[in-house]
Amino acid sequence: MPTPESSNHPQTKNPLQGVTLEALLTELHTHYGWEGLAKKMDINCFKQDPSIKSSLKFLRKTPWAREKVEAIYIQLKQGKP
Repeated sequence: MPTPESSNHPQTKNPLQGVTLEALLTELHTHYGWEGLAKKMDINCFKQDPSIKSSLKFLRKTPWAREKVEAIYIQLKQGKP
C-alpha cells in the first residue's frame, strides 16, 4: 500500500498552489504593466484607473476573469509569451 508521501497528488504539480491572487497579480503587473495586461486581457480593471486593489476586487467577484488571469500567470511561469 502506498504511503501518502509516495502518492502522486495532482496538487503537487499545480503552479498556482501556495500563490495568492494578490501575489500572482503583482507579479503579472511587474512583468507586463497595466497596459500589457490590458492587451492580453481586455477588461476594464486593467484599462481604466487600474490598481492592485481594484483589480483584486473585480477578479475575486468574477470567476471567468480570474481563470484567464491565472492562465496568463501559468504561461508566464512556463516561459511562454
